Amino acid sequence: MRKLIRSRSKKRGLPPGTPVYTGEKKPEAVRITVMDYDGEQFLEKPFKKVEDCFVFKDKPSVTWINISSIHDETLVRTLSERFGLHPLVQEDILNADQRPKMEDYADYIYLVLKMLQWDGENGEILIEQVSLIIGSNFVISFQEREGDVFDPIRDRIRTGKGRIRKMGADYLAYSLIDAIVDGYFIVLEKLGDKIEEIENELISTPSQKTLQEIHKLKRESLFIRKSIWPLREVAHGMGRAESSLISDATGLYLRDVYDHTVQVIDTMETFRDMLAGMLDTYLSSLSNRMNEVMKVLTIMASIFIPLTFIAGIYGMNFEHMPELKWVWAYPVALAMMLVIAAGMIVYFRKKKWL
Repeated sequence: MRKLIRSRSKKRGLPPGTPVYTGEKKPEAVRITVMDYDGEQFLEKPFKKVEDCFVFKDKPSVTWINISSIHDETLVRTLSERFGLHPLVQEDILNADQRPKMEDYADYIYLVLKMLQWDGENGEILIEQVSLIIGSNFVISFQEREGDVFDPIRDRIRTGKGRIRKMGADYLAYSLIDAIVDGYFIVLEKLGDKIEEIENELISTPSQKTLQEIHKLKRESLFIRKSIWPLREVAHGMGRAESSLISDATGLYLRDVYDHTVQVIDTMETFRDMLAGMLDTYLSSLSNRMNEVMKVLTIMASIFIPLTFIAGIYGMNFEHMPELKWVWAYPVALAMMLVIAAGMIVYFRKKKWL
């Protein structure tokens, strides 16, 4: 089960700015890919050493350096020293439980985002931290693992479609942020379908499995809310930033991302209310089923009480018992029981208890 808060015991006692990876270390090696482009040319190439990326720092073209499966403190420190990143930024990049935020360091902007993806095989949500460094002519992205939502952006850069090859690094950063926010809508759509399925189960045949699914979705909603809510501040800050790294034209697109973020938050709050109501519905359904069972048992007991009374009287073997020698006593006693039972059933139906 995914933890709400990751352990930070590795950082205990260390001075501020010490880069220590707090996430789960993956078996795969760190992968470095570079996409360098402008309106005329395009280059895409993987690198084995981070030092090979240094040549792109001062190029006039736009460079996107993507580092996935990030768990190498030495790599982050080496890259940060070349690009002039603050030690606290290095620490935050490796802190996998960082809150989404934006920090303006004049020469670059540092962003922390949470990327959500739907795992259709296991029916759960994958949450990954993405850190972005936005410079005047470069964007550096750090991911916890391979696989992301950026493939459409890579295709647009390769084919030259749209305006991305004609714009600067700030527009590339906007495109990455927009892709992450668009991924939220896909996850929420899947989550909404799952909530609808559980609602149908609640109406027809609620079970212990249904309760487990509700609790699982409530837990997932906590992770999503933790990832999305701070993003509103990030999107608003980026759209209203007075930094020279963000042009006015890109600021308009970033304000559109802010609107999308608010829409995602509204949808998430609606889902949280629905899940809370579903839990109440499940408990009410169990209570109603228990009441139905108790009603049936009570009616059956009420019917058999007078029958048991009659059977008890005629079951006493006293010598001077009245009607002891009566030939028709047995069938008459049975008939009386049937008449009483039928009368009580008719009475219960008339009272609408049955």
